[in-house]
Amino acid sequence: MLKKIIALLILALSVYYSFTYHMPSGDYNESPNLQSFSNERAFAHVEALSRKEHYVGSNHHQDNINYIVSELKKLGLTPEIQEGYSYSAWGSFVKTKNILARIKGTSSTDALMLLTHYDSAPHSSYGASDATSGVATILEGLRAFIAKKTKPKNDIIVLISDAEELGLNGARTFVNQHQWAKDVKLVLNFEARGSGGPSFMIMEANNGNSKLVEAFTEANPKYPVATSLAYSIYKLLPNDTDLTVFRKEGAIQGFNFAFIDDHYDYHTALDIPERLDNNTLSHQASYLMPLLYHFSNANLNNFKSEEDWVYFNSPFGMHHYPFSWVLPLAILLSILFVLALVISLRKYSFKAKQVANGFIAFIGVLVVNGLIGFFGWKTLLALYPNYKEILQGFPYNGHLYIAFFVCLSLATCFAIYKKYYQKENTKELLVAPLFFWVVINLMVAWYLKGASFLIIPTFIALGLFYILIQKKKPSIVLLALLSLPAVIIISQFIVQFPIALGLKMIVSSTILVSLLFGLLLPVLGFIRRKLVLALFSFLSAIILFVSAHTTSSFNEQRPKPNSLVYLHDMDKQQQAWLSYDHSLDDWNKSFFNNPLKDSISINLGSKYGTSFIHQAKAKPIALKTPIFSITKDTVVNGERIVRLCVAHQRSTSTIYAFSKQREQFNSFTINNIAIDFNTLSESKIAKKGDYSLFSYWVVDNEPLEITCSFNDTIYPSIEFITVSHDLMSNSSFNIPERTKEMIPKPFVVNDAVMIKKTVKL
Repeated sequence: MLKKIIALLILALSVYYSFTYHMPSGDYNESPNLQSFSNERAFAHVEALSRKEHYVGSNHHQDNINYIVSELKKLGLTPEIQEGYSYSAWGSFVKTKNILARIKGTSSTDALMLLTHYDSAPHSSYGASDATSGVATILEGLRAFIAKKTKPKNDIIVLISDAEELGLNGARTFVNQHQWAKDVKLVLNFEARGSGGPSFMIMEANNGNSKLVEAFTEANPKYPVATSLAYSIYKLLPNDTDLTVFRKEGAIQGFNFAFIDDHYDYHTALDIPERLDNNTLSHQASYLMPLLYHFSNANLNNFKSEEDWVYFNSPFGMHHYPFSWVLPLAILLSILFVLALVISLRKYSFKAKQVANGFIAFIGVLVVNGLIGFFGWKTLLALYPNYKEILQGFPYNGHLYIAFFVCLSLATCFAIYKKYYQKENTKELLVAPLFFWVVINLMVAWYLKGASFLIIPTFIALGLFYILIQKKKPSIVLLALLSLPAVIIISQFIVQFPIALGLKMIVSSTILVSLLFGLLLPVLGFIRRKLVLALFSFLSAIILFVSAHTTSSFNEQRPKPNSLVYLHDMDKQQQAWLSYDHSLDDWNKSFFNNPLKDSISINLGSKYGTSFIHQAKAKPIALKTPIFSITKDTVVNGERIVRLCVAHQRSTSTIYAFSKQREQFNSFTINNIAIDFNTLSESKIAKKGDYSLFSYWVVDNEPLEITCSFNDTIYPSIEFITVSHDLMSNSSFNIPERTKEMIPKPFVVNDAVMIKKTVKL
C-alpha cells in the first residue's frame, strides 16, 4: 500500500513540476551590477510607457515615441524615426513611425535585429504586456550589453515598430522601404498575448528549421519553452506577428518569444503594469541575454536549410531530431507493438477477454471525456451567459475551469476502469491505449510531423508493457519513475491548449487527460481502490466548480467588458445607439429604451466576428461632420479618374471605407500611395458581405485623399464611416463614467462616435 501511495505521489509531483521547471523565479529580479539585466530597471520602462492608452494616432502614442528615443540616446545610440505609408493584408492603411537604432559590429555588415512594437491595441488597452514588456526587455537588455563594453562581431539593429496592432504595418514599412532591411539576417521578436505565464519560443523559418533549432540550442537559454507542435499549430491560426512580415516579404528568419497566459487581460484596459507577471518578464530576459551575446557574434548567413527538425524542451534542455526520422520511428513503434502482442500471446498468459475489456474501457473513457469537453464550454455559457461578454473566450476564472475539467476527466477514467479492473490484468488493459497511441503516431507522421515527439511517451509505455508481460509483480515505484517523461511532456499541453485557444477547446484537455491516463496504466492499473480515487477526483472537481462559481460574477478585480457607440447616419439623417453586449447593464441599458424598427448593418471588422446586438434611436447631437469633396473628375479614353478628399472637422481616429464595386476599380491610391485590393487576406475577401476597401488610421491629423479610376459606364459609390474614440470625453453626450466593475469591451470599435456617409462617384 505504501509503495502505491509513493507511486501516486511521484506522478502528482511530476505534474506539478512540469508547470514550474521552465519558469525563472527571481533570477533577474535584482541585479548586483550594471552589467546584468535588472527586472527593476526594466519594469520602470513598463510603468513609464503604460500610463495611458497609446494606440496609433492617440496623444500618448507620440509621448511614447519621445520616451523610447530618449532612452536609446542615453545608451549612446543615435535613434531615427522611419515614416512611411503601409497598406496591410488586413486592409489597414496608416502612416507608421518606426523607431530605429543600430550598433555597429567589428567585422560585418550583417545584422541581428531586436524587434518589438510600441503601439497598444485600440482603443482602451494600456499595453503593459503587449508589447511594452518587449520594449522594456530590449531597452534593459541593450543597456546591460553595452555596459560590458564588448564589441559585437555583427551589427545589431533595434526596431521598435509601429502599427503592429493594426496589421503589422510598421514591420511592412521597414521590410519594404528601409535600406537596412537587406542587412538583417536574423530577428529576435518579443511579443505578448496575455500578461503572465511562460514565454514560448516560436520560430519563423522560410524553408527548413534545422539550422535555427541548432543555433537556438547552441545559444543555450536557461529556460527554453519550445516545441515544433506549437509552431505547427501557430501556422494554422490567424495570429501573425511582425516577424511573419519579415519571413514572408523579406525572406528573413527569426524567433518569436511570446507569453499567452492570463489571456483575459489581452488588449483590455487591464493590460497594466500591476498585472504583468514579474517572472514572465524575467523569462523574456532569460531568452534575450544569451541569444544576444550568441547571435551578435555568430555566422548569421548559416541559417538556411531544407531540412525540418522535430524539437521540444525538457528539464534537461532542448532536444531535436530530423523529420526524416518521424515515419521510420512510427513504423518501428508499430512493429515493436505487434511483436509485443505476439510474444504475449505465445509465451505468457494473456487473456483475450481482458484485452477486449481494455478496449471497451479506453474507448468509453475517450467518448465520455470527449463529450464532457465538447459540451463543456457550451454548458458554461448556458449557465453563465455573462461569459459571452469576454470575447477572448477565456474568463477570469478560466484556470479553475481547466482544473475542474481535468479532475472530472480523471474521475471518469478511474470510475470506468474500476468496472473492468481485475487482479493482474493491467498488461491486458494497456493494449488498447498503446494501440490508439500507435495509430496517433502514424497519423502524426503523415499529417502533423511537428507533434511527433509524442512518440517518446509511447515508446516508454511500450517498454513498460514489455516489463509487465514478463514480470507479475514489477516495482510500482520504478514504473512510476519510468513514466515521468510521459507526464512531463504531455501535462503541459493539457493546460496550454485551452489557454492558447480559449475554453471552447477544453475538449483538447479532456481527451489528453484520457490519453495520458492510458499511458500511465502500468502504474494506475495496479491501484485497486480506483473508486476511491474516482470519488476523490470527483469531489475535487466539485470543489473547483464551486470555487469557479463563486468567482463567476463581475467585480473590480474581474470587471465586465461592455460597450456603447453613437452613430450619426448622414445619408438617412438618423442617429442611433449601438452595443455589442449580449446583456446590457446599469451603465448602458438606459440608452436602449427605444429600439430601432429597422436594424443597422455595420461591419467594421472584428477578430471574433462580433456585431452590434442592441440598437436604439438616439437624439441628434450637434457634430462637426467630415467634408467630402471631389477635386478631380475627368474621363480619358473611356476611363474615369476621380479624386476625393475627406477633411476632418473634429478629432478622428479611423476612417473605414466600403464599396460593392471593389473589383471594378482599375486603380486606387490613398494619399498618393497605390494599393492593391488583391493583397487583402483571403479570409477577408471571402467573407460574405465584406466589401472593405481600407481602414485609414489618422496620424498627425492628415486628411484622406483618394484617387481612383474605373470604366466611365459605371457609377461606383463608397460608404465611409469615420470613428472618433471621444464618446466618453465629449461633453455633448454627457456619458457617465463606468463603475470600477466595468471596462471597455476590446477587439471592437467602442466608446466611439461614428459618422456614416455614402459618396456616389
